[in-house]
Amino acid sequence: MTPRSQRNDNFIDKTFTILADISSQILPTTKREREASTYYRDGMSAQSEGEYAEALRSYYKAMRLEVDSYDRSYILYNIGLTHTSNGKHARALEYYFQAPERNSSPPQASNNMAAICHHRGEQAINQGNLEISEAWFDQAAEYWKQAVAPSPGNYTEAQNRLKITGRSSSLN
Repeated sequence: MTPRSQRNDNFIDKTFTILADISSQILPTTKREREASTYYRDGMSAQSEGEYAEALRSYYKAMRLEVDSYDRSYILYNIGLTHTSNGKHARALEYYFQAPERNSSPPQASNNMAAICHHRGEQAINQGNLEISEAWFDQAAEYWKQAVAPSPGNYTEAQNRLKITGRSSSLN
C-alpha cells in the first residue's frame, strides 16, 4: 500500500516527501527508522486534512518504532496538537508535557500548553470562579514565558497577553 504522504496532491507535501525520501536514502538509516518516518509523515498528512483519527493511528505507530528522543518529541507534540484539534485539552496536555522531557527546544508545546491553560482560565471566569481563573492564568503565563524565552521575536501574541495581564515582569 502506498503511504498516505505519497498520495497527497499538495505540492508542498509532495516536495517534503521527496526530500525526506532522498535524505533517508543518503543518510544511514535503519528500516525501523524509515518506517517510523513514513508513519510520522502519514500522520502529518492526515492531520493537515482533518483526518484526526487516522493521524493519531499513524503517530502511535511511529511512536512504537521511533527510538530517537528528539524525533519522539515531535511525534508527541503532534499527538498533542491533534488532541487539541479534537477539543480534548486534558489529553493534549499529557502529550505536550512529554515533548519537552525529550527535547527542550520545541517552544510550540509550551505555547500550546499556555493557550489551553488560558482557555481554562476563561472558562473559570464564565463559571464565576475568579480564584481558579487566576491560577490558570498564572500557569498560562509560566508556559508562555517558556515559549518566548528561546526566541523573543516569536510569539508576540503571548508577549502581549503577558504585558496586558501584568505577568511579563521576568521577560527579557
